[in-house]
Amino acid sequence: MTDIAGNVRAIREEIERAAEGREVCLLAASKTKGPELIREAIKAGVDAVGENRVNEMTEKAALGAYEGAPLHFIGRLQKNKVKYVVGRVELIHSVDSPELMQLIGRKAVQLGTVQDILLEINIGREESKGGFAPEETERAVELAASTEGVRLLGLMAIPPVGDVFSGKYTYFDEMYKLFVDIRAKKYDNTFIKVLSMGMSGDFTRAIKAGSNMVRVGSAIFGSR
Repeated sequence: MTDIAGNVRAIREEIERAAEGREVCLLAASKTKGPELIREAIKAGVDAVGENRVNEMTEKAALGAYEGAPLHFIGRLQKNKVKYVVGRVELIHSVDSPELMQLIGRKAVQLGTVQDILLEINIGREESKGGFAPEETERAVELAASTEGVRLLGLMAIPPVGDVFSGKYTYFDEMYKLFVDIRAKKYDNTFIKVLSMGMSGDFTRAIKAGSNMVRVGSAIFGSR
């Protein structure tokens, strides 16, 4: 049996060492995990829970799986599923196109709410992944600033496996530089404060590079 509480304690210790005094949000990535395991993780003190699949999220929410912790949507969001996510989660991590952003904004306006979002950046320029190219980030931030119904809180990225070096910087370093540059511009209707990167196998490296939100699944729950 997986010791979820013990795993969370150990991860917290690793985060504390890597963060050197900075605050880092520990998000439990709960894809395929049942309500009881999620409740254990919340009881153990994770800061938020993240789901990848809309149908799975809806089913677990109906069972009260997320009570006691903020719920984030961290998977790729299909346009036809926007209506099931907006207003039901605290933060959408994976806004990867202008069209998706505008759909989220329109649904939020219909609901009379504002949906917090992150822009997904395809930092490794991988054809298999969605997201804005790094050079598109500034334009995407400008669009978010002008889109009614959304509030941009920051950036998210999943670098290529192995965090291959690109020039003198790793992809994590590149993302942090991009985050700092965007935050310094101080766009209206944006509150750039979140840099979400790092998962079970690399979260300490991501934190050392500047991440302040990590998405940890198997290190908390065990392998899927």
